Amino acid sequence: MELRPLGNTGLKVSSIGFGASPLGSVFGPVAEVDAVATVREAFRQGINFFDTSPYYGGTLSEKMLGKGLKALQVPRSDYIVATKCGRYKEGFDFSAERVTKSIDESLERLQLDYVDILHCHDIEFGSLDQIVSETIPALQKLKQEGKIRFIGITGLPLSVFSYVLDRVAPGSVDVVLSYCHYGLNDSTLVELLPYLKGKGVGVISASPLAMGLLTEQGGPEWHPASPELKSACKVAADHCKSKGKKITKLAMQYSLGNKEISSVLVGMSSVSQVEENVAAVRELEGLGMDQETLSEVEAILRPVKNQTWPSGIDQK
Repeated sequence: MELRPLGNTGLKVSSIGFGASPLGSVFGPVAEVDAVATVREAFRQGINFFDTSPYYGGTLSEKMLGKGLKALQVPRSDYIVATKCGRYKEGFDFSAERVTKSIDESLERLQLDYVDILHCHDIEFGSLDQIVSETIPALQKLKQEGKIRFIGITGLPLSVFSYVLDRVAPGSVDVVLSYCHYGLNDSTLVELLPYLKGKGVGVISASPLAMGLLTEQGGPEWHPASPELKSACKVAADHCKSKGKKITKLAMQYSLGNKEISSVLVGMSSVSQVEENVAAVRELEGLGMDQETLSEVEAILRPVKNQTWPSGIDQK
């Protein structure tokens, strides 16, 4: 598995990152034995980067990931863990007091002494000025205490990243996690990459399948995309299927193709999903992309390209 440098952190993360939200039974029940097996298989296949949050499954994702990582029985330095703070089942709280308490709770659930990255989670739902003046300084204290190694911010609107990065001291934020903005239907993250590189900030991209739009079954009912975008993605998925291809593989490979993005986070909750994702990477490294199908899908999606939606993940 290719390892890519993450900004100025010195970390080298696998090109595919393990998105642990499904381990919190967010998309359907996942048994503990399956969660542990999935984490072990991912690590065995060369995935060294695991991402979770106390929000996913109301803390269940962190607990399941913790059990999976413990079962690896390898040195802590062999894997990289990111969790988040500020977004919880109960709502949002980016206060210094809450995020300071949050990391202790997360470390206990993950059964770890430290996390490599602590992200402020979905910052567009909070006050960006509070993130700048209160949350990030609180995270810097946690860094000094050794509970976290690096600081990140996440959100859907790309504008939140530059708002914060332009107002904090250089080096205060090490990583950004963007989602749904580098995929077949939306590649607007690419416009921000030179700016982020100039700030020395590492880039992680999540949701290459656009929260389910780029799958044969389509997105969940609550998906906030427009009917036009949902319809175009369905046409694209059906077109791939008619050719005996999988839009999920094409979408994954497209997202992995940009080396300026250090890791692409993909949700996984079964050994077979891990195998499928790793096979997509190996094929990309060997044979390259199916350029013919890619061109056809891009043509189908062109009328809705870069169309986004207001914000947030699961709005349930």
